[in-house]
Amino acid sequence: MGKTFAEKILAVKSGQDEVVAGQIVMVRPEHLLTHDNTAAIVGKIKDDLKEYGVARPDMPVIVLDHVVPAADEKTATNHKTIRQFVSDYGIKNFFDAGCGICHQVLMEKGFAVPGSIIVGSDSHTCSYGALGVFSTGIDRTEAAALLLRGETWLKVPETIRITLTGKLKPPVSAKDLVLYIIGKLGADGANYCSVEFHGETSSLSVEERFTIANMGVEMGAKIAVFPVDQEAEEYLASVGVDRSSYEPVWADDDTVYIRDLKFDLGNLEPVIARPHTVDNVSPVSKEKGMTFDQYFLGTCTNGRISDLRSAAKFLKGKKIAQGIRLLVLPASRDIFETALREGLITIFSEAGAMILPPGCGPCLGAHQGCLAPGEKCLSTANRNFKGRMGCKEAEIFLASPETVAASAVKGSLADPREEVQS
Repeated sequence: MGKTFAEKILAVKSGQDEVVAGQIVMVRPEHLLTHDNTAAIVGKIKDDLKEYGVARPDMPVIVLDHVVPAADEKTATNHKTIRQFVSDYGIKNFFDAGCGICHQVLMEKGFAVPGSIIVGSDSHTCSYGALGVFSTGIDRTEAAALLLRGETWLKVPETIRITLTGKLKPPVSAKDLVLYIIGKLGADGANYCSVEFHGETSSLSVEERFTIANMGVEMGAKIAVFPVDQEAEEYLASVGVDRSSYEPVWADDDTVYIRDLKFDLGNLEPVIARPHTVDNVSPVSKEKGMTFDQYFLGTCTNGRISDLRSAAKFLKGKKIAQGIRLLVLPASRDIFETALREGLITIFSEAGAMILPPGCGPCLGAHQGCLAPGEKCLSTANRNFKGRMGCKEAEIFLASPETVAASAVKGSLADPREEVQS
């Protein structure tokens, strides 16, 4: 019987001939991602660090992104603690406030290498499956132990295969696809599973795959992964990853899966996820006319340059509706600078949007875009849980960049297929 992606890569990384679902293995991840929570993580092991140090100083990748710039004294002190930790222990891969959202930075800087394992103290670490990486979130205690030991344990997950056919018909996007899948599978439909994407995946750009893999955890998945093809190899080359430095891993053709699902991309339409769960999915065509107080374009899910380009087509030469707010947040400094060169930032600003620095702030309700009681937000983020944007009495609806931009101009929920693009 053939082996899944997870079984093959975890066998190699644990030094075994083969492993099976449910088995516990010890691995040495290529990288551990942490962000503003690094201060809390190292605080758990302060005395141990003084005695033993960091096992592998080249393993951690630390990105300050959740509350940047610091919104209060407590946050500023945490950032100071992290900078001191980086200096004291010779951490090689540190990206200070302003570089961007951790998941985007990790991809841009060439850390996400096919056939590697990356774990992170953030649930959306699953994003790097877009490039054939076994990437998953771990909790802070596990991250602390990994800093000291340089190795950690993983349970080999069972695997679900999702086969994609056809092509998306713009302005239907990858965000619509992944929300639709989550709506069908359920927020717990892939609990602790590996989700493999098969079929006509080459029709999706790497950035579109990133959006889909990023939201794997929203269906409960341990990892969500795509095969490495020519487009992925070209992307990797563009961020400085040499082809000779990695060997992609993929499932065998005769593998048997616990579930086998198929989705036709050509039949999809724009959708939204209503409060307060990501699987509460409904077609935009059935919800048109709903009004919102705030519109949010950005996050690690949809803050890439392709997202900004798509949104700008609906905003160029137009103004956002009176009485609403539009926040635009590029996922990294590199994306922000590209958007500047292409004139996208000017388009957003002239339309009436507020441009925010690269970071996570509004998505988790940390600052820069918190909601008030009774307000509603149409967001390109990955979660719409109660209180997610800073207020338990507010409501968050998830949608694609195209739907958010078209709706911000109209002043109510709009089907981007019916709106004029510049």
